[in-house]
Amino acid sequence: MTNPALNEHRKLDRLQLVALAGLMCLGAAFVFSATMANQTASTLPWYDQSWVRQIVWYALGLGAGAALCLVDYHTLARWSLVAYGAAIFFLLIVLIPHVGSMRFGARRWIDLGFFQFQPSEFAKLAFILAAAHFLSRPLDELRQPANFWKGIGLMMIPFVLILKEPDLGSALVLLPTGLMMMLAAGTPRKYLLQLVGGVGLVAVLFVADILFLPPGRWQVPMQEYQRDRLMVFFGRDYTHFAPPNTTPADLQRLKQKQLGDEYNVRQALISVGSGGPFGKGWRQGTQNALGYLPRAVAHNDFIFSVIAEEEGFVGSVIVLTLYAVVLFTGLRIAGQARDRLGKLVAVGVVTLIFSHVFINIGMNIRIMPVTGVPLPLLSYGGSSVLCSLIAVGLMQNVHIHRKGY
Repeated sequence: MTNPALNEHRKLDRLQLVALAGLMCLGAAFVFSATMANQTASTLPWYDQSWVRQIVWYALGLGAGAALCLVDYHTLARWSLVAYGAAIFFLLIVLIPHVGSMRFGARRWIDLGFFQFQPSEFAKLAFILAAAHFLSRPLDELRQPANFWKGIGLMMIPFVLILKEPDLGSALVLLPTGLMMMLAAGTPRKYLLQLVGGVGLVAVLFVADILFLPPGRWQVPMQEYQRDRLMVFFGRDYTHFAPPNTTPADLQRLKQKQLGDEYNVRQALISVGSGGPFGKGWRQGTQNALGYLPRAVAHNDFIFSVIAEEEGFVGSVIVLTLYAVVLFTGLRIAGQARDRLGKLVAVGVVTLIFSHVFINIGMNIRIMPVTGVPLPLLSYGGSSVLCSLIAVGLMQNVHIHRKGY
């Protein structure tokens, strides 16, 4: 006979699934709103519309997440190093010219024809599984410096490869994810504090180098557009770094370049602020409809600005509430996990989702620099949607198997 108590433990976390469904409904609705304002896009066949593709990715992601729930996460963890190795392999080959597709000055995608595969998104999931498997070892072993540095190495290999694409935003989310997993695993805090202190010092020197050293001096090597984004975020005047003999015409060109670089963030802020308490109404946002919010980014990086303009403060709070439900139920799953492996998987997924939400919404309201990090389940994109739903599937897997057999 079936044990009723065991069946009770097998149930999914329904509250998290309800919040997930809410986010997917909003995602489909506002990808529709952001893209159908473009007359060219609205003339495409229905099956080629971005919002239809988004729904297809939702369906595929839900299927993949559900399939993961059929396999105990311990079995998945045993294959984690294979997944991690495959992720590193794809991060390497995406850097090869004519294999990785070059878009917007970065080589982040592998064009499969029907799908633009982005290895960095899947590398995040592989890293969480591999790190959880590695860190679930006995606490005495975690106190050994050698194992601490092995854990750091596990994080830094994908970090460096993703940074090489370059994709600073996706690389950065690995850092809080890895550090929080190490903290939750029981890694000695003195190791983590020393590491965070060292990283913080390097970050301060890095920013100071970019913002204050004039051209011609030694500077950290990075892409010009990344440097420009940081200059815009910190409000630095481009003309401040012009050589003394710069002509008035060149100074004017620098000012025009700065206005262009600031354009997306400025229009996103206008969109958020113009929504007011209740918004202008679905598909009534003038910033989006008139093209002031660039159509190339309105449905992905700046989807939150579209929601804030059309649904206002109330709509923004609803979005944040749905994410809060996903995150807090994830923390509850971590607390109820039957072992440290399950706890670490859940902590890793929660930190990853939180990092994406914080960075993306932060860049929409200018408390974070623009980095191209998608908003989970709301931003348009197949790789992002698939990985977000697979990540939630991992949390549900931990919840289903939260009690021993």
